Amino acid sequence: MADRLAARAALLSLAGLAVLPLVSCGRMPGLSHAAPADGGPPPPPTSSAPSLAKLDPCALLSPQDRSSAGLTGQGKPKTIGEARACDWTAPSVFGVTVTLDETNGLANLDLSDGKRTKKDVGSHQAVQVSGRRGTCAVLLDVGGAQSVQVDVANANFADSALACSRAGDVAGLVEPKLP
Repeated sequence: MADRLAARAALLSLAGLAVLPLVSCGRMPGLSHAAPADGGPPPPPTSSAPSLAKLDPCALLSPQDRSSAGLTGQGKPKTIGEARACDWTAPSVFGVTVTLDETNGLANLDLSDGKRTKKDVGSHQAVQVSGRRGTCAVLLDVGGAQSVQVDVANANFADSALACSRAGDVAGLVEPKLP
């Protein structure tokens, strides 16, 4: 009975893990938004910029992609602020959230927490943000005021290098499907 309770507690805590990295990289408190000087809302993406509007975040990882990344189940759609996202979990191992942010490019995101490393993922410029406690995010620039954020949290709250490796792998699988 105690083993079942421990397993259930671990699974429930893992379900919330995918949200943890979003505090530093997603649309949570502390996020810096680009706004016009008059204080109005940020401008919408221009019509010439590529658009994320037609993409389904849960369709960005095919069954083969999920298997390659160590994920076995379907993703669960969610909304983070105004952005569409999808969560996947490898129970008792790690969680992944892919967020399609149609209103904030990389320049608009608050990346002040964690170690930042600029990199290229396929044809997209990206920033990797290594957090504490087994978290990491790879943020891809899609152009205009848009970005795609791949956040990973390890279930044991340790080994940020492993979380970054996993985030990089998932970003590499998602990137060819982006505009």
